Amino acid sequence: MTPTPARDRITVTGAREHNLKNVTVQVPKHAITVFTGVSGSGKTSLVFDTIAAEAQRQLNDTFTAFARTRLPRPDRPDLDSIDNLCAAVIVDHRRLGGGPRSTVGTATDINPILRLLYARTAHPHLGAPNHYSFNHPNGQCRTCRGTGRTTTVDLNQFLDPTRSLNDGALRHPDLHPGTRHWQQLTAPGYFNPDTPVADYTPEQRHTLLHHTGTRPDGTPYEGAIALFTRLHLHRDPLTTRTRRYVTDQPCTACRGTRLNDTARDSRIDGYAITDLTAMETAELAAVLRLNTDDTAAPIIDTLLRRLHHLTDIGLGHLTLDRDTNTLSGGESQRVKLVRHLNSALVDMLYIFDEPSIGLHPHDVTRLTTLLRQLRDNGNTVLVVEHDRDVIAAADHIIDLGPAAGTHGGTIVYEGGLEALPYARTTTGRHYAQRLPLNTNPRTPTGTLTIHDAHTHNLKHITVDIPTGVLTAVTGVAGSGKTSLIHHDFLTQHPTAVVVDQSPPTASPRATPATHTGIMTAIRAQFAAATHTDPALFSANSTGACPTCRGLGTIHTDHTFMETLKTTCRDCDGRRYHPDALRHRLRGNTIADVLAMTTEEATTFFPDPDIQTVLHTLTDVGLHYLTLGQPLNTLSGGEHQRLKLAAQLHRTGTVYVLDEPTTGLHMADITHLLRIIDRLVTATNTVIVIEHHLDVIKNADWIIDLGPDAGAAGGTVVFEGTPQQLTHATGSHTADALRRDLAQ
Repeated sequence: MTPTPARDRITVTGAREHNLKNVTVQVPKHAITVFTGVSGSGKTSLVFDTIAAEAQRQLNDTFTAFARTRLPRPDRPDLDSIDNLCAAVIVDHRRLGGGPRSTVGTATDINPILRLLYARTAHPHLGAPNHYSFNHPNGQCRTCRGTGRTTTVDLNQFLDPTRSLNDGALRHPDLHPGTRHWQQLTAPGYFNPDTPVADYTPEQRHTLLHHTGTRPDGTPYEGAIALFTRLHLHRDPLTTRTRRYVTDQPCTACRGTRLNDTARDSRIDGYAITDLTAMETAELAAVLRLNTDDTAAPIIDTLLRRLHHLTDIGLGHLTLDRDTNTLSGGESQRVKLVRHLNSALVDMLYIFDEPSIGLHPHDVTRLTTLLRQLRDNGNTVLVVEHDRDVIAAADHIIDLGPAAGTHGGTIVYEGGLEALPYARTTTGRHYAQRLPLNTNPRTPTGTLTIHDAHTHNLKHITVDIPTGVLTAVTGVAGSGKTSLIHHDFLTQHPTAVVVDQSPPTASPRATPATHTGIMTAIRAQFAAATHTDPALFSANSTGACPTCRGLGTIHTDHTFMETLKTTCRDCDGRRYHPDALRHRLRGNTIADVLAMTTEEATTFFPDPDIQTVLHTLTDVGLHYLTLGQPLNTLSGGEHQRLKLAAQLHRTGTVYVLDEPTTGLHMADITHLLRIIDRLVTATNTVIVIEHHLDVIKNADWIIDLGPDAGAAGGTVVFEGTPQQLTHATGSHTADALRRDLAQ
């Protein structure tokens, strides 16, 4: 008889998802468990692709058959069994979307409470809360329809008047020659489609662009700009497909506040609701505490509690009217966390993906306090994390490894924090190690000056960036680092190369092999060896599986939920047509080759050109990536290192790296610093926006912003070497550095 699993732990048996090697593990419930290990060791495969995926799948199975047809139906993870699961809440660091109508206030559910406060106590009294909503016709500005911005067609980008309609005068893809909308515009009745638009009469030009109605023959007609406005500008005007053809600016009617005059004229103690949503958290809380209306007290208590959560998690610099699509990945994750701190549900499974991303060491303590709060409320908390301070907050640690990719996928340590430094694992060896302070910084070759920086909260500062060295720009989240470097520095020094964490391409078909260009050589080798067409070995051409069209997955759109992605049954995720998979190169199909890691491919391909690219990927620590892994499955840190790989052989360039330690294990930080050192040694200038103390200690020069976030930041509180920083006062970075050196 099979023994009954203990109810105080989640038991995973025989997990084989991705690189997991038949993993069996027990995760204690009502505790904080941190999963560690080098990048690619299997943490995400175990926590997200196995435990979280199965929790969601089993929860969906509890609904009726009718409801299940309208829910995502994820595949069952590859494992033998899993017992004692709870309902899961997944809090990852994917950026919040929601389009132009989503703000911090709507995402945290603070706005609805604020609207209720105004509906109850504001004067003039408007009645229902929807009169204060920019997403409702009763409250939104009529001009911008509640987006706060007006978007107009940029005619210089939209129209090339030197061309005729037949030659592509209308530049948007929907209006290219031969499209359905182009055919409607060029139907007989108004003008000759072979005549350049520049030769049209003013009446003809107006008709082409703006006229709506019917033609002389009675058929309907809609001008190009009228059509474009209806199809795109009244929906989401700033998508990739339309952005280059429009000019975007704050709405002049509502001054960017999104609400109509009636809503803005309704006030509490002289404040319109838009005045409050434009305040930073601390200022807003102070204003709310001054309210003495007894009927408002319960609502204000709820508002203050939620605002307090925002401050506690390091988001006190945000305003409620901040668009969610402007938040960083770390800020997005913390905004999601705030929503769950007010939940009365217990015995839930909360799963976090590197919640310390974007947090200064000063703020990590606040994060760990909130994780403990979730645990103490009767929940189970699983965290994938590299940060030492988050690991130190764990009740239980599960370390995966011993290395990445095919060399990982096993449990190499389970237990408490006390024994971790003595474990013979990469995490154990590096947990107690601290890199030394750079006491011999390089001498700058010159300076790049940022003049009068005043973007966002920057207080008209002027600062010099030394050239020929590594400069770390530091400070708490919201202190002004990104504004200083990404806006003012790049505006004044536009030739600098930015290597950030955004995907190098938006295509789901892009892979390391295609992005680096070696896929062309690989296809040529297959074609030469099998005497076939190279296109047969392209998943984007004749070699593609006809069912999934070469994606390897089937995507099902569920309108109000995330798109469901399932493995293609016909090609089993291999992406290729059976004809392509019949051919082999030295015993391997094209799918076998794309399943090789960078490290494995190095021994398979002797060609010097391919070897050079593969060694470069290895140099930046991506030896575990497979050649065919879709780039949209990589982390932000992996995207950054992939882009960095293309830059290693350049000289005399200024580089800006945005938190390059994101997603990196402690062991990988040393490797990253060696890469940066190579760049600087090759006469480059490197500027890193960073919180990680090991990077800060290794810098030649530090520019620390603060002292705090938002309105309390925006000034330079320190400039100098790492050693000089240890003696600085009034700097949270200096305090964190001193604590680190004392350990």
